[in-house]
Formats: sequence, structure tokens, C-alpha cells
Amino acid sequence: MSLLLEHVSYTYPGSTQGLDDVSLDVATGELVAVIGPSGSGKSTLLKLVSGLATGHGGRIALDGQDLAGMPVHRRKVGMVFQSYALFPHLDVLDNVAYGLKLRKVGSDQRRRQAQELLDLVGLGSFARRAVGQLSGGQQQRVALARALAIDPRALLLDEPLSALDASVRGHLRDQIRQIQQRFNATTLLVTHDQEEALTMADRVAVLQDGRLLQIAAPRDIYERPANRAVARFVGLSTLLPAKVCAADRIDLGFADWAVPTGARSVGTQVHALVRPEHVQADPAHDACNRLAGRPGAQRYFGAVTRYDFHVPGLDAPFLAEAAQPASEAIAVAPERVCLLDD
Repeated sequence: MSLLLEHVSYTYPGSTQGLDDVSLDVATGELVAVIGPSGSGKSTLLKLVSGLATGHGGRIALDGQDLAGMPVHRRKVGMVFQSYALFPHLDVLDNVAYGLKLRKVGSDQRRRQAQELLDLVGLGSFARRAVGQLSGGQQQRVALARALAIDPRALLLDEPLSALDASVRGHLRDQIRQIQQRFNATTLLVTHDQEEALTMADRVAVLQDGRLLQIAAPRDIYERPANRAVARFVGLSTLLPAKVCAADRIDLGFADWAVPTGARSVGTQVHALVRPEHVQADPAHDACNRLAGRPGAQRYFGAVTRYDFHVPGLDAPFLAEAAQPASEAIAVAPERVCLLDD
């Protein structure tokens, strides 16, 4: 594995927990996105890998080399910050070449390499512009080129798109992913944007209160969360307490549902997870897991309408999505219900 964290813990001065026994690995060329609530330890993780924070417990290794005690400039780690962190007194080309200059690369070679990277990110003609003349998206691409200029062993992206308009984020997200794959860069991406994490990453790691709750492929994180904490944080859902009442059936209190229960024994307490897009609107009267009720608040998103569906006996509304909201009933296919033990 290219980047390895083994039982890493870190406590900020004043006894504030930053990370608590976190272990994960990132293979060469893999992009792992790290998500979690504010204060969960996401940025702390990047600071420890980059060397901007020190004094952690456990082990961090890059390409088999332990990073303990190694200064920032020797780690060969490229970092792209949320604020871009470009030098306003340098033009675009010299910003990209800055890391090469620190590493004593000759002026002709560093300018040539910097120009090649600017061409790669589509800013070749902007080499002599002042960074203040660039848009936010252009500045972020300069920051990415600068991070890649040193041929890093690991690339760290700290909320790289959060300061950009929504119209720019989608295009730049795809461009960063393509460049990352072209360089086969071992990459950690910290983001609060779940769509960004799910679409860009090979795997997603979910942190909460400094602990790693789950790391898995994006589809597994979304469709098979490890526990209720992951289910609540990733995406939208309806979570219902239930009890296994028979083979392949659960008791929701207000209804019995047909659901694959696996090897769970009768009486096992579970939670049933249903994603809003898996709710069927106005099913047939004999449909499996049919619930009668009435629609409530609606939110129009163009292709779909997200709405609350009120079911008698259920305190909170059922969250659903459909081209047209249900009028008097919904249903959920058994295979679309995910049972969580925690």
C-alpha cells in the first residue's frame, strides 16, 4: 500500500480529541474521499499526513517509509488547499514552479515543467497572468498544477471545490479526477460534499468524533452503511426501528413488512433503512409492503419531487422521491430495504 495509517490517534492541546485509533490504507493511484461532520477529524488527518501537525500516536507510512519526524518539505506530498494558497506576488507560472525552485531544480527545467502542467490543466496561455486576474476555478487549477509539479508520492485535497460556484464545481470535479488518474496519484480528498465524494472516489471513509466508522466503495457506503450513524450522515433516508418477527419478515409496530432478514433470529432488534428514491408511488393494492397515507410537504427538483408521506401510526413522515408524488399509498420492494443492527 502506498499510504498507510495504523492506529493513528491525535489530541489537540487542551485535550480536544482529533483522531482516535484510525487505520486506513490508500493504494497507489487510488482516490479515497474522507467525509464526516464538522469536527470529525477530516482536516486533522490531512495535517498529520502532510506534516503540518505532529505528535500523533500510531504509524503513518508512505511507500513503506515511516513519516514520523520527517519535515514537510521532505515528504514529497502535494497539497491543494480550500483557499488555493497561491502567492499573489508571483505570476501563474512561477506559482506552479515554486516547489521545484525550493528543490533546487534549474530555472529552465522548472519553467518547462510548470508550463507543461499548465497546458495539462488548460491554462497554458495564462502563464504570465497575475493570479488575482484568474477566476476561482482557474486559481484552483493552478493550485492543482503546483501540487503535481513536485511529482508527489501522495496528493492531499482539502475541500478543493467548496469555494466555487455550483456551475463550476461539476466540471472541475471531473477534470481533477481525470488528472489524478493520469498521474496515478495516491490521493486523499477531504470534503463536506457527499456528491463530490461519491462521484470522485474509489472508496469513501466516514469519520465521526475522530473515529473511522466505515470505509468502502461509494455504492456500499450508500446502499449498505455499516450502522445508523453512517446511514444518517450519507444521503437522505427514512430509518425505522423494527423487530424480526419471522423468517424474512419484520414488525415495524404499525405494519409487518416482507424483508430479507439474513441469519437474524426472531426477536432481533433492527432498524430498517429506506432511501427516498426506492419508494414506489401509488402502488397496486396488492403490492408488497404497501402503506396507505397522504402526501405532505413537497420540494421540486426538476426530474423528481421529494416529499413527505404521512402514514398513520408513524410519528415522522416517510421521505420519498418520484416524478409525481403519491396520492394515497406508497410501497417499498423487500430487496430495497436495508436492515441495520446498530
